[in-house]
Amino acid sequence: MTSAPDPASNEILLDLLKRAAAAHGVHEEQELGGVYDEAWPEWYAEHMTRALAERGYRIVGADDEPV
Repeated sequence: MTSAPDPASNEILLDLLKRAAAAHGVHEEQELGGVYDEAWPEWYAEHMTRALAERGYRIVGADDEPV
């Protein structure tokens, strides 16, 4: 049985993905000289992890106790 997605979590992730996409476009243009970034998944993950931490969020597993 799967649970329904949390609307608030969905909105947070959607906002972060949109911001990451915009920031990555700038990264490709300014830092990579317009070259397609083959390592974009790693870049997105790091960018989103940092953005979550800056907002006070962290990802924990369902069985993990918050620290």
